Amino acid sequence: MNDGWSDDDRGERYGRGSSAAQPDGPRVMRHVQRPVGSTPVRPQRPVPPQQPSYDDGAGYGQQQYGNGVPAPGSYDSGYSDGQVYGSPSGRGPGGRGPGGSGGGPGAAGAPAKPRPNWKRRILIGSTVLVVAIVGVSVGTYFWADGKMHRDVDLSKVIDRPADGKGTNYLIVGSDSRDGLSKDQKKKLHTGSAEGKRTDSMMILHTGDNGNTMISLPRDSWVQIPSFKGSQSGKLFPAKGHNKLNAAYAMDGPELLVRTVEANTGLHIDHYAEIGFAGFANIVDAVGGVEIDIPQDIKDKDSGADFKKGKQTLDGQQALAFVRNRHGYAAGDLERTKNQQRFLSALASQTATPSTVLNPFKLYPVMGAGLDTLIVDKDMSLFDLGDMFWAMKGVTSGGGTSMNMPISGNGPQTSLVWDSGKVKQLVNELNNDQKVTVTSPR
Repeated sequence: MNDGWSDDDRGERYGRGSSAAQPDGPRVMRHVQRPVGSTPVRPQRPVPPQQPSYDDGAGYGQQQYGNGVPAPGSYDSGYSDGQVYGSPSGRGPGGRGPGGSGGGPGAAGAPAKPRPNWKRRILIGSTVLVVAIVGVSVGTYFWADGKMHRDVDLSKVIDRPADGKGTNYLIVGSDSRDGLSKDQKKKLHTGSAEGKRTDSMMILHTGDNGNTMISLPRDSWVQIPSFKGSQSGKLFPAKGHNKLNAAYAMDGPELLVRTVEANTGLHIDHYAEIGFAGFANIVDAVGGVEIDIPQDIKDKDSGADFKKGKQTLDGQQALAFVRNRHGYAAGDLERTKNQQRFLSALASQTATPSTVLNPFKLYPVMGAGLDTLIVDKDMSLFDLGDMFWAMKGVTSGGGTSMNMPISGNGPQTSLVWDSGKVKQLVNELNNDQKVTVTSPR
């Protein structure tokens, strides 16, 4: 059927690649009459309209696919092809744009979030913890090592006995008032005497067959041997017999070590001394020490005033307790027993997890002790730790604790050692044997 138009009438207005300034107008489609009785044809899906072609100026339009998408290598006109971003055919990454299906986390087709690598996290956390512990330990070591006063030079001691097996420490509690104010001296009943003397002396032996602590009464009657002056370097002749604490008063720690070695034949490997202030400060830093006092005690010289029974002593009370000797019939011997009893309680209550693992308690306790602790030049922190733990073990019942064997009284209210038992005791210590000597007094 003729639509009433001829090709000639259509001119150049109907999409033949015209270069006219006006765009092509709509094409008029002819009407076709379907023959009567023909089978109906199923309607086809409409084809998206063609995009207007681009005229390159030469009269040739670009070749395009049926859906309006430029052929490969051709110019993209920029027109939308009718799809919505995020739809399966959209232009978003992977065919899924914002808001489209599959665009959110966990949607089908999206990459799954990786599981946390717990093994790696635990390894990193453990490494950081180990590094922190090592760092704190190293820092603590150098801090504590720097506070030690290595003022005693045992190389100045002459005519020394041969080394035996095990390690021997000479532990001294002095009446040093260094660092105490006038009010503190009055409070602690220390007096204001010049110089310093020994209030307590102990030999601690550590070895493979058990540790042994031997108290040396300050009133022990001993020979003061020849010695080299710790300050002058001059040689001095023997001074005859005197009380043991007189050696310390004459020339300090070096002569005390020389005197102990000369009267026992036991080689002293290390020396440690603590004064009044340090002792009281340690007790206060621990928070006081609980002890069972065996009898009522009253001594105006030391300031001791206690009733029998369990009680917690602060620094001032503890110092009065270990210094008291006038409140007992046995005097100095009973005092050495109380000193060992108190050291046992102090060590047991200091070396506990609540103190060792708590920096807010550990550092004050260490600082209080190290501030006034005097040791020999060869003493290391490891030696000091070995001494402390051995002392704790002995005073807690894990070793032998005793007085130096005494045979009787000497001049000037002194105490005379039992020479036979002393010789046997020293022989057992030098050979690191189990101590069998007893001291009934």
